[in-house]
Amino acid sequence: MTRSLSVHEPGTDLIGVAATEGGWEPHTVHTHYFGFQVPEAGIGAFTYIRYQPYFSLSQGSVMIFQGLDHRMPLDMAYLDWQMTMPYPTVDGSKITAANGYRIEFLELGRQARITYESADAAFDITQTAVTPLVARGAVIPGENLHVSHDPGGSEQFMHCTGELRLRGETYAVDCYMPRDRSWRQSRTEERGGRHDPPVAWTPIYFPDNQLAFNQVGFESPGTNPVWEGALSIPAGAPGHHFAWVCDRGELRDLTRVHRSVDELHPYVPAPLRQTIEAEDSAGAVYRFTGEAVALAPIPSWPNAFTWDSVIRWTDDAGRIGYGPCQGIWYDAFQRLMKDLRS
Repeated sequence: MTRSLSVHEPGTDLIGVAATEGGWEPHTVHTHYFGFQVPEAGIGAFTYIRYQPYFSLSQGSVMIFQGLDHRMPLDMAYLDWQMTMPYPTVDGSKITAANGYRIEFLELGRQARITYESADAAFDITQTAVTPLVARGAVIPGENLHVSHDPGGSEQFMHCTGELRLRGETYAVDCYMPRDRSWRQSRTEERGGRHDPPVAWTPIYFPDNQLAFNQVGFESPGTNPVWEGALSIPAGAPGHHFAWVCDRGELRDLTRVHRSVDELHPYVPAPLRQTIEAEDSAGAVYRFTGEAVALAPIPSWPNAFTWDSVIRWTDDAGRIGYGPCQGIWYDAFQRLMKDLRS
């Protein structure tokens, strides 16, 4: 499930952004994800472009949520998510979606500016790398169906600074967040997905000791009696699907990750409180406790459910870090939760 770490070339930031680069097959996607947070105001933002080259169309854009009281995507503070847009226009390293959301790479592999303007929400945020551009494969287990396409992806923690205007209020943005992208991944959106239990991505940055922690995986064995034994678990899981740390600039694999969910949201089966214990390839051991300060279901595709959140993490030394926790589950888990609550 894990692999040795490597770093991508900066030019990978622009793979797949032009509609002329080839259609591959109907389920091929490329993506760009940039997030930002205002934790003290309980605000999280998810900005995204999903390129579908076979059809020369894209989807995505801007979602901003505040607080914990969300039962459906329409509850969030601001939502401009379009399922069908033409491919973005590209001018050098500037990518502009049809609704005006823009990603401008000021320096490939290191710095980007994201901007957006509407009557109810606007932002102008510069993101500067604090870790290398780490290479990764699929985020969702089982996603790489066509190895001949040479699918890939990258992750990088960024220092995000700028300003958010949201429904008449203005917020200064100064946070650390991951950015993420995929290219030539195959996502079929089929019913049943490729795993039954929920999977979650939990990147965290601790500025006091310049530690970036990143993992995507299932809840660990023995931690969730709700689904354990009731749902089929992929071979080799649960555990981490992909994980690494960057400790003051030094990249290391995580060899062990144990993530437990201690409390679920009352409406959305996503973590309000969780604990992570992990060990890296140098033998360093980590323990983090996390509490959600914002959480919302977000749009995805009809055969899956996804959510995003802002998590306040504390390590054993009392240091505070923040990050998103994003998760996905399919119909088997949803039916199980519905049966348990009926």
